[in-house]
Amino acid sequence: MDAYAAFRSRDYRLLLSSNALSNLGLQMLSVAVSWDLYLQTHSARVLGAVGFVQVVPSFAFAILAGHLADRYNRRMIMLVAQCLTVLASALLAAGIQGVPGIYACLFLIAVTRTFQMPIRGAVLPEVVPPAALSNAITWNATIFESANVGGPALAGILLAMTGSRVVYTVQAVCSVVVFLCLSGLTFERRHPVQTGSPLEGLRFIRDNKLILSAVSLDLFAYLFGGATALLPIYAVDILHAGPRALGWLRAAPSVGAILMAVTLAHSPRIRRAGPVLLWSVAGFGLATIGFGLSRSILLSCAMLALTGAFDDVSVVLRQSVLQTKTPDYVRGRVMAVNSIFINCSNSLGAAESGWTAAWFGPVLSVAGGGVAAITVVAIIALLSPALRRWEQ
Repeated sequence: MDAYAAFRSRDYRLLLSSNALSNLGLQMLSVAVSWDLYLQTHSARVLGAVGFVQVVPSFAFAILAGHLADRYNRRMIMLVAQCLTVLASALLAAGIQGVPGIYACLFLIAVTRTFQMPIRGAVLPEVVPPAALSNAITWNATIFESANVGGPALAGILLAMTGSRVVYTVQAVCSVVVFLCLSGLTFERRHPVQTGSPLEGLRFIRDNKLILSAVSLDLFAYLFGGATALLPIYAVDILHAGPRALGWLRAAPSVGAILMAVTLAHSPRIRRAGPVLLWSVAGFGLATIGFGLSRSILLSCAMLALTGAFDDVSVVLRQSVLQTKTPDYVRGRVMAVNSIFINCSNSLGAAESGWTAAWFGPVLSVAGGGVAAITVVAIIALLSPALRRWEQ
């Protein structure tokens, strides 16, 4: 299997393009929103509360989203959900202001992601041949992280040159193009639709000790180890830089992730996947500590790049175990539960960072989070022999 096998599928190219543009726009939006909110309020709590706004739809709708993904037309669900992103993006581009208005738009976009995330994962085996699945997972991570680089960097430049209104407009255009890409998908479900409880995904993960350990590692380690929500504070108050520096700080993890993802795409499959997963998350925690203590913009970017590189290894391995160990009839519901874990670790992690920064200061919040992430790795490694022994 060559390194570009997945790209031979037209549907995979469309799906990948929609993923890339969606994430590009969302990353730009995240930078602009965090900048606007911090300039308006100078409040770490307001930045942290963005995480709550984005995680509520996951708790409320993810199980339903997974159930629908396993029962109904997956392409149509993605299209209907994308309409909410187009609406919210148009409101931001039109100039909606104030914390409540921005939170409302973020909530609508989070609802879209809640319904789309399990489907984007579930349809991957339907748009590429089975032999190209691992290759498709790796390139997904590469393109995803490429958008993570371009989005914050472009947003930082546009913020400095023109202000946030243009950033919101570009994100709105991206959301429309994503809708067009999804409209062009023609894949067919390879396995018959089967009925079952909406909670079947929870039961499957509970009973599969390997998957349970992998997603739990992601939830708890990245819940404590994330520093993204505090980057505006680091850019302004600690590193004494401006919006362009914020854009590069946001992009730095993705630079490391891209380099790692390209390396993985051109390398043999990782055999001793369990130990590698554990060490990669531990490395993420160490790099987070380094960023938290840094007072140099170059060192800060380097540490963030390392967090991205280690995180990419973790993402590829977690997606691999989910895709290869989950049968199609329950794949949407399993991916929905996984999306709850991801959103909890990211969004609640942002809230946790904002709160601890307000109580103890940003440096202790970030460095302490890195220590907590390493502690989580040690606990899960001790409690999960299935993960320690996992080989691909």
